[in-house]
Amino acid sequence: ALARTALADLRAAVTGYREVSLDSELSAAKTALEAAGIEPHLPPDGHAVAEELRPLFAWVVREGVTNVIRHSQASECWIEVEPQLVRVRDDGRGELAGGHGNGLRGLRERAAEAGAEVTAASPTGGGFVLTVQKGPA
Repeated sequence: ALARTALADLRAAVTGYREVSLDSELSAAKTALEAAGIEPHLPPDGHAVAEELRPLFAWVVREGVTNVIRHSQASECWIEVEPQLVRVRDDGRGELAGGHGNGLRGLRERAAEAGAEVTAASPTGGGFVLTVQKGPA
């Protein structure tokens, strides 16, 4: 009985860890970007996003902002949300040499499960753009 209870508690903890909220990730993104000296431009909440895409888009915001803070040397970051799309972009130095790391690989897997597509690129003029979109581009 003790083992079953412990296993149930572990499963509940792991499930809670895996569940993320888009609204809480947007709030955390604002705080983290400001703390890093990067000016955030983001929506107040994720209500524009289709309900079934909110967990995926929360992970996109988390991963995208982490990359902006760690790698971009940006001064500004923009997060856009639409019913079927989330975009994180910055005005930093662009894509790092060596390609994309495990975070983007994990996002591609999550997006594929939701029928969405990930694009990550450095546009002409600098910066980096991470977009996840469900449906036609």
